[in-house]
Amino acid sequence: MSTVRVLFVLLGAVAVGSALLVVTTRQIVHAALWLVVTLGALAGCFLLLTAEFVAWVQVLIYVGAVVVLLLFALMLTRAPTRPDPAARTPNAWFAAVVAAAVAGVLVTTLVAGFSGAVIDLDRAEIGGARVTGGAVFSTWVLPFEVLSVLLLAALVGAIVLSRRDVPNRPRDAEAARDTEPARDADDRERSSS
Repeated sequence: MSTVRVLFVLLGAVAVGSALLVVTTRQIVHAALWLVVTLGALAGCFLLLTAEFVAWVQVLIYVGAVVVLLLFALMLTRAPTRPDPAARTPNAWFAAVVAAAVAGVLVTTLVAGFSGAVIDLDRAEIGGARVTGGAVFSTWVLPFEVLSVLLLAALVGAIVLSRRDVPNRPRDAEAARDTEPARDADDRERSSS
């Protein structure tokens, strides 16, 4: 086995292990930090597959922006950061069976689809910016734009859902009471003159 294959297997194992920790940890901040490890290991896998552009996009967008956005969303929405004792549900085994079935179907599909595929690395430019940009902005331009609208809608929906259960703060009520007498006095002065 070559060094690249050994590194790829190690990074793949780190990605799978940290992905399992993302979904099994009971502390949501720890889950976000394990997500950083998962996405970083995937970027390393992309580098080993000579997809440098995709690897750096992975680091800049997902590790740098999405996880930071997730952590800010956790802080701003007052999400509980302590372990939730009711996090385990009776349907955990059913969810594990469904996840294993989906993983089996995906692995079978990938193996069947790429079993005889050979890539000539001397002629093919796999992960370069020109090939990736050409594919995204010619073949995949409509799904790319739909995805941006979907992400915007998800962001707006998350803001609306996170603010629905927040009661009126006493400071807001006090501020409203303080401004009402001033408005009444201004109205009286205007009507008298």
